[in-house]
Amino acid sequence: MAEPVVIRTLKALAAAENECTRCPLYKYATQAVPGEGSPRSRLMMLGEQPGHQEDLEGRPFVGPAGRVLDRAIAEAGLDRRKIFVTNAVKHFKFEQRGKRRLHKKPNAYEIERCRWWVDIELSIVKPELIVALGATAVRSLTGRPIAISKIRGSPISVAGGTPMVATIHPSYLLRIQDDDDKAAEYGRFVRDLRACAKLLPAVAA
Repeated sequence: MAEPVVIRTLKALAAAENECTRCPLYKYATQAVPGEGSPRSRLMMLGEQPGHQEDLEGRPFVGPAGRVLDRAIAEAGLDRRKIFVTNAVKHFKFEQRGKRRLHKKPNAYEIERCRWWVDIELSIVKPELIVALGATAVRSLTGRPIAISKIRGSPISVAGGTPMVATIHPSYLLRIQDDDDKAAEYGRFVRDLRACAKLLPAVAA
């Protein structure tokens, strides 16, 4: 029996992810979307899944939510070039509505099947801190559903002892209609990231 291939580089990981058939999502997405950043990043940000734009470009957080995240990262005093950014699920899950592809939340099975790839990312990058952006990221890292409100902003240990800080996914901010509510939630999001910057000053801009 052949020995399993050990993936040691992000380039090899991206190639393997694009061959993934561990769950049915690969059948419908354009491509897998690997994580992006340096293999020496001390900070990892884990989102939910790629969106429409990410699916087309093959890069994480390049759509509307990504622009919100980039702005918040900068306002928190962090440098995205020093952060490894990825998703809990590597393929875009969507519902076709005419010509539009509408985001659908990954289910527990899809999150669990994709945890394989998150574990390999963690083994390569070895971050000192993980920011979980939203409930799907928290579930991926902890193996169970936990309300963001219960753990937001307080580091908890996951993935072999690595501390994780949970906050909202930036796409949540796009869904808030009231301008004052949106501004307040955005400010809280920036404060969450600023707290992470204080924990890891070497990733500051």
